[in-house]
Amino acid sequence: MSEKYGRTYHYPFSPGTTSDDRINRDYWEDIQKIKELVHTEKLDGENNCLSASGVFARSHAAPTESPWTLALRQRWELIKNDLGDIELFGENLYAVHSIEYKRLEEYYYVFAVRCQDKWLSWEEVKFYASLFDFPVVPEICMQPVSHYTEETLREQVIAWSQLPGVFDSYDTISGQPCSREGIVSRNTGEYAVTDFARNVFKYVRKGHVKTGTHWTRNWKRTKLIWEL
Repeated sequence: MSEKYGRTYHYPFSPGTTSDDRINRDYWEDIQKIKELVHTEKLDGENNCLSASGVFARSHAAPTESPWTLALRQRWELIKNDLGDIELFGENLYAVHSIEYKRLEEYYYVFAVRCQDKWLSWEEVKFYASLFDFPVVPEICMQPVSHYTEETLREQVIAWSQLPGVFDSYDTISGQPCSREGIVSRNTGEYAVTDFARNVFKYVRKGHVKTGTHWTRNWKRTKLIWEL
């Protein structure tokens, strides 16, 4: 019913890769063709898409009916007739995964917007998120590519990943404060859907995933800041 979100390739220096992850070993060559990068915090939730056809999880074969998307599906009912060709992609933090956030005011944070065969620019992402009354994922830094060398980019991404999350991140196993899940870097401009892998890059810290394969059986709701 809808084309799913592309697989984001890891930076070669990303330590959190698993056996089925893909690595962009030509990332620096791709980045040299980009004018400006924006770096955002990678949030630990479920990738949910809101389109005119419904609310989708990672697979777009059919709209999702999971209990942790109920609130989001209720929001979708209010905006579905206004979406048209716009598809909002965001991180749904309603269910706790490997990181629990202690300072959340919302559950759904937009990180990308697609319109037909284009991924829209970062400014347009923020525009449409605001238009439909959603926040965007935390923006860490936006800078022209000309300001980087390959070494300084790598050092900055690693340094950012080692800081606490904007929403006060805690490890679900130890109960202790932890660093961000990772960093996502993307072209601030628009680009074709077919060029996704050459315009979006991610860094994930080692040992991030703590939840089992069947976390959905015993999931719990994330509490918002005023509930803690």
